Amino acid sequence: MKPQDIETMSFQIIESEAGNHGFSDEHWPIVRRMVHTSADFEYIKSIRFHPDAVAAGVAAIRAGKNIITDTTMALSGIRKASINGFGGQVFCHVADPEISRKAKEQGVTRSRLAVDEATSDMDGGIYAIGNAPTALLRLMELIREKKATPALVLGFPVGFVNAAESKAELLDMDIPYITNVGRKGGSNIAAAVVNALIIMAESAH
Repeated sequence: MKPQDIETMSFQIIESEAGNHGFSDEHWPIVRRMVHTSADFEYIKSIRFHPDAVAAGVAAIRAGKNIITDTTMALSGIRKASINGFGGQVFCHVADPEISRKAKEQGVTRSRLAVDEATSDMDGGIYAIGNAPTALLRLMELIREKKATPALVLGFPVGFVNAAESKAELLDMDIPYITNVGRKGGSNIAAAVVNALIIMAESAH
């Protein structure tokens, strides 16, 4: 089978098994791609959208704003050529040697410092978190302090320490977000949501 045939059949299976999911035409393409990436139908129940999230994300991409992510894995999974085509770039600072040096020196996570490094890059763009709760917590701090101004936050940190709690905090913030309830998440999920928004932005041309 050709790659496109596999994807088409996968989406058909998802549509069949999801049944009457109740998502709008705006939200379902994002949820469907999350399920396609993870083979995990639980996201249908756990996903949460701010009312302005999809519009804000699509507008940011079409305006040539940047995508920032917290892992090189998510970075590698995002359709960079499409973002570049709109005039934006995709950044991940977590592997920068200087970030690593400062993190050891200060006794904090690289993910937290990478958020500070990206404040100017994320202006009006999308911050996609697929791993580190410390990154999401720091990002929310900077937003509250008006030191960071992303158009959309994708909050999918994964794990047992502060993953669910950081997402719960994001749900209480008055900013456009897409996130989920609970411990699940991951770089593949963050990249899948970005790619779903990219496809929407391209189809809006």
